Amino acid sequence: MKAIAYDKYGSFDVLTLRDIDKPAVKDDEVLVRVNAVGLQIGDVFSVKGAPYAMRMYTGLLKPKWGVPGYDLAGQVEAVGTGVTQFQPGDEVFGSSAATCAEYATAREDQLVLKPANLTFEEAAAIPTPALAALRGLRDAGKLQAGQNVLINGASGGVGHFAVQIAKALGAEVTGVCSTKNVEMVRSIGADHVIDYTNEDFTRGDKRYDVILDNVENRSLSDVRRALTPSGTLVLNSGTGASGIAMLVRLAQPLVLSPFARQNLRRYLVKPNHEDLAFLKELVETGKLRAVIDKTYPLRETAAALAYIEGGHAAGKVVTLLIENAQLRTRYRSADCARIPQPFF
Repeated sequence: MKAIAYDKYGSFDVLTLRDIDKPAVKDDEVLVRVNAVGLQIGDVFSVKGAPYAMRMYTGLLKPKWGVPGYDLAGQVEAVGTGVTQFQPGDEVFGSSAATCAEYATAREDQLVLKPANLTFEEAAAIPTPALAALRGLRDAGKLQAGQNVLINGASGGVGHFAVQIAKALGAEVTGVCSTKNVEMVRSIGADHVIDYTNEDFTRGDKRYDVILDNVENRSLSDVRRALTPSGTLVLNSGTGASGIAMLVRLAQPLVLSPFARQNLRRYLVKPNHEDLAFLKELVETGKLRAVIDKTYPLRETAAALAYIEGGHAAGKVVTLLIENAQLRTRYRSADCARIPQPFF
């Protein structure tokens, strides 16, 4: 099968389009014929092997899987003997590893059926970033209906889902983004939008019950000024530094939180069927949608990752793997015009 593969960590030049073996299906796994892959900053880290802590998951000395990608949408090709929820032909989306390939395997509990009102492109954009938004707000932030929440980085992959999920949970939402993305953030449901090029939310008068910070470009003391006295700051980054500085940034909130009246939280995201099903329900009821910034063919995965690394994507970046008639007919005409050919 065709795949984007790499044998060592490094720049995006290590990525090549090549033929590799189709993965074998274990008893609890599903083999998916991949139509689209949602890419994110974690895929950048997995190719570069940095920050170094990533290698605890991706492989210490060399890549464990040798194919980037965690999120996917596609059709079930085969199922293991222990799988009960899916059958060949089902359209699914979810998370796994090594998804930038024609075929990928995923555990049964990492997938859900794709809503009929989603294209494969839109479905692939959802799993990891929307789960990060959900877990950050609902679980780490304990967000309640009627509370005021601020999403810093509201136009990004996680941020634009966080705006919509916070609204679905009944909160009053303020989004922080750049000038060019103000209208987009407003269009997905933000009650208030702050253009950070004109206004500093940490210097304003308004106080928030929960802040989800996807950027972390300000000091903890600055951001905490915008919290209510018993508010919660949920941090979803820490990558704006490197080496010891990064470790300090990651650990500082956890060390300080027991001694502060305000709550300082970090969290991890692990895909699971229950949360994916919750997101699917939000999609089907019109409360959640993916904003697609750019799409790339599989052979241009390196360019897609470079674009993500630049830090200016509005919404999600998606790699498309195959020419799929159903997928193609559901694109807006403007989207079709910018998708290069051939897909491989």
